[in-house]
Amino acid sequence: MAALVGNLIIAIAKFGAAWVSGSITMLAEGVHSVADTSNQGLLLVGMALSARKDPLRFPLGRTKESYFWAFIVSLLLFFVGGVFAIYEGVHKLQMGSSGEKHSLLVPVVVLVVSLAAEGGSFLVAFKEFNKSRGGKPFFSALFGGKDPTIPLVLLEDTGAMAGLVIALVAIVLAWLTGNEAIDAVGSIVIGVLLCTIGLVLAKDTHSLLIGEGVGEEMRSDIRDLARKVKGVLDVTQLLSMHLGPKSVLLALKVRFEPTMTLAEVEDCTNRLEETLVAAHPDLTRIFVEPDSHYDPEKDPEYAAAIVRGSALPTESG
Repeated sequence: MAALVGNLIIAIAKFGAAWVSGSITMLAEGVHSVADTSNQGLLLVGMALSARKDPLRFPLGRTKESYFWAFIVSLLLFFVGGVFAIYEGVHKLQMGSSGEKHSLLVPVVVLVVSLAAEGGSFLVAFKEFNKSRGGKPFFSALFGGKDPTIPLVLLEDTGAMAGLVIALVAIVLAWLTGNEAIDAVGSIVIGVLLCTIGLVLAKDTHSLLIGEGVGEEMRSDIRDLARKVKGVLDVTQLLSMHLGPKSVLLALKVRFEPTMTLAEVEDCTNRLEETLVAAHPDLTRIFVEPDSHYDPEKDPEYAAAIVRGSALPTESG
């Protein structure tokens, strides 16, 4: 909430500086801050809605709310921030120079203060990201994670700092040379930057929104853990879907020992679930179905593995 209020104050200051200086780049930065403020508000909405409980209407929970609102945020960055800045820059180029020379001090002070604030915010977010990623490579952790707020905050802060630097350079050069076209080009560059960030975030959130499964490493580990449970011969089919940043649905077809009684199968199923949750706490929903007649040729997962060149183990394996 503090960051949201801070961004709103910065946005007002930027609009004031744009009015004093007549800079279109400063106006683009003001809209950028408004987009950032809206984004933070929407993320808070997503977090609040995802925590709501409605077991009859949403039996698997509402944790996907965070994915939906993160996707909306990416669209806002693209259209509200990026497209507007590009439009205003192009419009300024078409209108030509006004011949007036406005104050340089006010926009420069606002931009420098904003840059310091955004830099501090970025450092805090980057430190938290480094703690959470563990030993994973930087880009793998950034775009391979299942919490959309992490890449969103980092990219948003990076884009904010880059936009401020671009605006500062464009405004100073336009004032020194008297060429207002530089100011307009600065607005266009900021717009392209925001559109790019919006598209990257939309792509990253899209697959999670429609139902992305767990990674190959986790799939392999789940199979290995299951086979170590006494009474389990094999996992013949594994389906998964991320319901939220810390919530995964897992459905398994399992081949049990053929001599086991129903009570023994139930006990084995409980032990299997306990084993999997102990290793992967994000597995919040697990469904297990006995499968004594497995035909790999009818399994789409097996066919996909053949295409990848990594066939799944069959009954003889």
